[in-house]
Order: sequence, then C-alpha cells, then structure tokens
Amino acid sequence: MQQPSDSHPLRTALNAIYQFSGFMAAAFLLLLLVIIVMQMVMRWSGGIFIGATNYAGYCMAAATFSALAYALNTGAHIRVGLLLNHLGRYRRFGEIWCFGIGSALTTYMVYYAFRGVYWSYKLNDVSQGQDAMPLWIPQIPMAIGASIFALTFLDHFIRIVFFGLDDIGDDAISATEHAA
Repeated sequence: MQQPSDSHPLRTALNAIYQFSGFMAAAFLLLLLVIIVMQMVMRWSGGIFIGATNYAGYCMAAATFSALAYALNTGAHIRVGLLLNHLGRYRRFGEIWCFGIGSALTTYMVYYAFRGVYWSYKLNDVSQGQDAMPLWIPQIPMAIGASIFALTFLDHFIRIVFFGLDDIGDDAISATEHAA
C-alpha cells in the first residue's frame, strides 16, 4: 500500500485545522487574561464587572477543548509509550487499540457536546450569574474543540490501521533525541 504524503492536500488541510485549533486555544487564553485584568481594574476603580467569573470559566473551557487536538497531534499528550514499547512487535496492535478507543470515546463526547448545545438553545438555558448569558454561546467553542479532537483521533486511527504510521510528535521526539 502506498504511504500517504505529507504534502497531500488532505494532510495539509488537516494539519491546518489542528494548527487553527492551537491558535484558537491561545486566543481564548489571551481573552481569559483580558477578562481577569479588566476585573482587576474594575475592582481597583470601585466598579463591578458583572459576569467576569463566568466569562473566565467559559474561556478556560474553550481554551482547554481547543487545545486538545493540537496537543495530541504534536505529541504533548501523555501517552502509554512505556507500555507500547514493551509490546515489541505487537506495538501496532496496541496503538490501534488505543486510537480506536480514543476515537470512539471522543466521537461519543462530540455527540453529547452538540446535543448539549442544541438543548441549551432549544430550552433557552441561561447562566445562573447576573449576566444571564445564553449557555449555548459558550458551549459552541467547546463542542467545536471536541470535534477537532475527535477528528484528530480518527485521523491517526486511520493512519495507523491503513498505513502503519504513528507520527504523533515525531518532530518533538526527534528534536529531543538530537539534543541529547
């Protein structure tokens, strides 16, 4: 079977999606910083920033879910490498098992994330804070981040099953080996 090329348009698009996911996480972290600083300024000046705690929580959740795909693709997630190395020639089956379970669980998570957004919108569910923000708005970035995370798992599952490739974080691993 022919090995996939890193310059293939689909691979380029997927890598761009994962990169965008990382940028989205960074943007939410910066927004979190802005909210915290604004809250500090309001306290110092005697004012009140209504809903700041809620908005900070929304940004943290959005940043976390947005960062998952980028972190998995670059090898920043803690993996079961020690166990997989001990599998020897059966390592590929262990990776298929891990990526298969990861794909199933993240797909399940995405289903319920979007279901939560749908029901929050349909029932007009609002936050319990003073701002009464519709909850479907901060739930959307979480659901999108979870979707990209599931896509990453499915992408690597397909690559390991059909091509025997596991290049998660190869750049980070090779950089560490060259430095040593």
